[in-house]
Amino acid sequence: MSSESAYLPEVSKGLTLMPEQASAFAGEIDALFIALVVVCGLLTLAVFALIAIFGYRYRAGSRVDRRARFGKAADQRLELGVLAVMLVIFMGLFGWAGSLYLEMFRGPPAAMTLNVVGKQWMWKVQHPDGTREINTIHVPAGETIHLRVTSQDVIHSFYLPALRLKRDVLPGTYREAWFTADKPGEYRLFCAEYCGSYHAQMRGKLVVMEPADYQRWLTRQGDSESPAVSGADLFQSYGCSGCHLGKQGVRAPSLAGVFGRAVPLAGGGTLIADEAYLRDSIMQPQKHVVAGFDPIMPSYAGQISEEEVLQLIAYIKSLDAQERATSPAQDPTQGGALP
Repeated sequence: MSSESAYLPEVSKGLTLMPEQASAFAGEIDALFIALVVVCGLLTLAVFALIAIFGYRYRAGSRVDRRARFGKAADQRLELGVLAVMLVIFMGLFGWAGSLYLEMFRGPPAAMTLNVVGKQWMWKVQHPDGTREINTIHVPAGETIHLRVTSQDVIHSFYLPALRLKRDVLPGTYREAWFTADKPGEYRLFCAEYCGSYHAQMRGKLVVMEPADYQRWLTRQGDSESPAVSGADLFQSYGCSGCHLGKQGVRAPSLAGVFGRAVPLAGGGTLIADEAYLRDSIMQPQKHVVAGFDPIMPSYAGQISEEEVLQLIAYIKSLDAQERATSPAQDPTQGGALP
């Protein structure tokens, strides 16, 4: 395929009984779904069949033995046998579903991470090189894609039917998702949670491309700043560097190398400095105060967007241990998080 326009099939129109499968994981989810439908359907038919049989057999006026049969060994063995078979079947389905559930949230190592922000009424996407999209996501086929999704305003739900992928997206939190699309084409993207008057218009598409075509598509987008580079500019413009890089007399913890480390808290205990912790430190700095530091940092809630928060986090994650040595007045043992 030489160009994006050559990709088939187009986004399907109308409703279908089963969405198209665009990944191997989608096939596994469908197999579980079909097994559940078959087992529950057979059980339902059996129950209704027994209702019909007993209704006819014990109808008014029929000459049958209606004496109680409780306690007979043959009846007990039959009942226990049926219960045992049902237990084995449904525990097997539970184990199968649990395995898929864990795989759905763990996932293999990803080739790239995309930031996705839901906002009334659109999906805003940023690629690792800084390329931005709205309501469209271009990805290479056969590569594992990691998604970091959040919401700018209300509860949304990121839904790709062809991949059997759905994540509820809540304001103030980060949800993780992954997929490996193995079939080039265009697939529907929806918001599956009612989010306001124009919820029905919050839709887009996933464009799965051959890796070579994806690289050509990236090249056509021109040069863009990566999230970490944009975050460095924001770090300067919002005045973060004055306190956290030792350029002023304010005593604040170092941020170099903090990501992924245990941070001691003023109230006791520790937290791991992940994306959620860094976001809280920017938007709600009084929530987790670092031990040994005063809670003097102002909140940036309402002043910066979720996209900017993600860029700041990308920059903080990029800081290496060498930068810690440039701020001798700061104690790296304090965890290096925002106060």
